[in-house]
Amino acid sequence: MNNDDAIFQRLSTERDVLTVSQLNARARSLLEEVFPRVWVEGELSNLARPSSGHLYFTLKDSGAQVRCALFRQNAARIRLDLRDGLLVQARGRVSLYEGRGDYQMIIDSLEPAGDGALRQAFDALKAKLQSEGLFAAERKRPLPSHPTRIGVITSPSGAAVRDIISVFGRRAPFIELVISPTAVQGREAAPQIVRALERADLAGFDALILARGGGSLEDLWPFNEEMVARAVAACRTPIISAVGHETDVSISDFVADLRAPTPSAAAELLSPDTQAMLAQLQRSHRQLQQCMKVRLARDGLRLDNLRRRLRHPGERLAQQAQRLDELEMRMQRALNHRLQHQRHLLEQLQGRLQHQHPGRRLQVLGERLEQLQQRLPRVMRQQLQQHRQRLTNAMQTLHLVSPLATLGRGYSILLDNHGMAIRKQGDTRPGQRLQARLSEGRLTLRVEEDQPHTLSLLD
Repeated sequence: MNNDDAIFQRLSTERDVLTVSQLNARARSLLEEVFPRVWVEGELSNLARPSSGHLYFTLKDSGAQVRCALFRQNAARIRLDLRDGLLVQARGRVSLYEGRGDYQMIIDSLEPAGDGALRQAFDALKAKLQSEGLFAAERKRPLPSHPTRIGVITSPSGAAVRDIISVFGRRAPFIELVISPTAVQGREAAPQIVRALERADLAGFDALILARGGGSLEDLWPFNEEMVARAVAACRTPIISAVGHETDVSISDFVADLRAPTPSAAAELLSPDTQAMLAQLQRSHRQLQQCMKVRLARDGLRLDNLRRRLRHPGERLAQQAQRLDELEMRMQRALNHRLQHQRHLLEQLQGRLQHQHPGRRLQVLGERLEQLQQRLPRVMRQQLQQHRQRLTNAMQTLHLVSPLATLGRGYSILLDNHGMAIRKQGDTRPGQRLQARLSEGRLTLRVEEDQPHTLSLLD
């Protein structure tokens, strides 16, 4: 029975009834054991950045998608400008978020897929420095044949420094090694490496080793920074660049006096080489490797058994942190929705208030008043013209019936001394003085006799 068969046999429940938590825990154990670490290429989407510092996103291609979690300690090492739509290669383990029963990947490294931004920056800097002659063979200095004091610029806690110390301890324990500690990964690594190079170059070493272990292009990026490359080129002490594994290449490798495929190889290049010592070291190395493989295989089986039985509290805390982040994001979405609704309601009320505002009403009435003021002179002129026309017509009509018109035809009007018109004979008496009003002027008359006289139309 192979290992995969054993996993399925171990998870067999026959007729036993599992709780949901037990089912998810077993499914998670199965996923993490079958897929301990994988590389997956896909496009970023639904990127979320909660306040905890963890990152959550989805990797997708044209046919499928998978949820991913990148926890804070790993997210701090990512140099990419993460955004939706970015094509990346992600490294991590397959797991299950037990609280929701979701299959997911726990990511520990991200790189741009294909000709990504880091690769383009690498090629651009390489071409620039090569055009300046920093890679020229005539600049390379030979390594010392019998060094006695060597400076090692690397992380004091990394595997690279242990490998270098191990090689020198086997091959040349008499050589003095001085470690210049520096960060070899992250945003602060490049300035620290430059300062360590400058100090080591002034310390009088026979040779320098610039080293770190393997990793992704992103992990090795400090050794591709221009400031580090120029600091390596400025060193007067011969220097070996031993960055990453054999397949890893950095800008520092091109600028250094010699490139070693690994940190161990750099130590071997600077340690004395004799046939007897080399043969013995090779035999011991093979034996040690075999013993370590056997021991590691045996201890690995024991560790697997213990790991199946023991669940690390950190994993529980990570899942709780993921659940907390999920609740935080849900609360944030609900709060944003509520705020948006209240903002919309406020805009409606402001619109209604603005419509009913006295200032708006006064503005409308002011515009109406201005229109009326503009119409008033025109209407007054029209009414004056109409009244003038009516007055002219009335004057014409009045003139037709006016006594003055009658006087103009040769008639006169008799008036007594009180100015009252004489209408009949009985209104006068003999000797009475009367006024005769003519069309032009007046005449004073006296009544001589008072005799009745009747006029007819024939008269």
